[in-house]
Amino acid sequence: MTRKAASALDHLNLVAKLADLKEDHYRILLSLSAMTELLIDKGILTREELELKTAALDTELEDLIVASLHPMG
Repeated sequence: MTRKAASALDHLNLVAKLADLKEDHYRILLSLSAMTELLIDKGILTREELELKTAALDTELEDLIVASLHPMG
């Protein structure tokens, strides 16, 4: 197999893996959405609680990322 053919095959394999990841991501997101709706429908949590927790986790994660990129700052 030529180097160019091997590179094309590697590229094709990478695209196939990406497609699999997108399918997995979709399934996970769909399941999470269904669970969230059920929790809200059953009165276990409210949309407001979910939004507040999401915002808090997003801020926390962003702070961790910034701290890891600038450890001395």
